[in-house]
Amino acid sequence: VQLQASGGGLVQAGGSLRLSCAASGYIYRVNTMEWYRQAPGKERALVATITRGGDVNYADSVKGRFTVSRDNAKNTMFLQMNSLRPEDTAVYYCHAEIQHSANYEYEYWGQGTQVTVSS
Repeated sequence: VQLQASGGGLVQAGGSLRLSCAASGYIYRVNTMEWYRQAPGKERALVATITRGGDVNYADSVKGRFTVSRDNAKNTMFLQMNSLRPEDTAVYYCHAEIQHSANYEYEYWGQGTQVTVSS
């Protein structure tokens, strides 16, 4: 199984970006998916969570600006980021809990995509 994150880039403060995370390979079901980010010199931090049923949670720092969504048919998660700030600059990683059968679930990480917000 692979998680492929994409959509990062350089944007000015106040701008928008949309990240995608696609799971591929031998998949029975993709359960909870999450976005994390890691800024230089800081620990990796949770940004947003979405369950298979669509329940969402956000870090306080991104509430009202970021929206997480998913397409279960395509095993893909998205992160719409609006009103970006320089402090949103980080490498963004996707994380997913994936079942290969009805009985077993494993955790996977994507490779990260760089988001840079200039002031």
